[in-house]
Amino acid sequence: MRLAIGHVSCASGGIGPVGARRHYFVSMSGIFTDVAVLRIDVDPEADDDAEQLPPVQQKVPLKAIAPEGNVRGGIVVLHESRVIPESLIDLLRSLALEGWLAVAPDLFHRGSDGDEVFGENLFADFDATFDWLTSRGVYPDCVGVIGFDDAGTAALIVATNRPIGAAVSVAAAGILEPINEDAVALIEAAPGLQAPWLGLYGENDPRTPPEHIEGLREAAMRASVATNIVSYSGLRHRADETQAPWGGAEESDPATAALIEAQTRIFDWFDSFLR
Repeated sequence: MRLAIGHVSCASGGIGPVGARRHYFVSMSGIFTDVAVLRIDVDPEADDDAEQLPPVQQKVPLKAIAPEGNVRGGIVVLHESRVIPESLIDLLRSLALEGWLAVAPDLFHRGSDGDEVFGENLFADFDATFDWLTSRGVYPDCVGVIGFDDAGTAALIVATNRPIGAAVSVAAAGILEPINEDAVALIEAAPGLQAPWLGLYGENDPRTPPEHIEGLREAAMRASVATNIVSYSGLRHRADETQAPWGGAEESDPATAALIEAQTRIFDWFDSFLR
């Protein structure tokens, strides 16, 4: 199924026709599980003459879906589910149908009792997943990230610390105040975005009131990359909801049309910048 419309927002800010894209070939297709190896940092204070034991490689469990044939790039799907729901599988599948190698890391593999993963653990898990994609031939600037709710907050924070190709956040909370001690307020983080960022919000979401969203919009405009925040009435912009699978809804009413429009914006954003 094709949700993205046929134009590209060029890096310079103009609109141009769809150009040639870099493609890669992945031998496997369909849904599969794998692991990504965490990077190992060398202790700068370690004694060079002391006997060093080989480090134990820690691994991040992954769930991924590869497209048939050529791969346009990779999308890291950050999520806050300990058990991957069917709605997330639908998202991975739809991204793969668009030609992306879509991968969802298990951010809770350390067995933490916390509700969110931020700080160094978030960056470590993202870096491992990023390395997993690039080891399969995906160029670094063709790696994108998307997240919903607190995972959307994580996606924005990743885009301020890692030179990826594009990022999308849906209903990202913690705009004025950090959502936990390892996170940062998005209004403070947004000016430092290193990757083009799209934020989708619902005007009736009590965690992200309209005045907070407007403040975030102003902060994001100070970034040196392309940014866009779109607000929808109600909460029907939630492209991850199971009652309306990706690409499976009909434009029979305004609420459903808003949902499809939100889905299309996500695909268009990745189409525009992961080239």
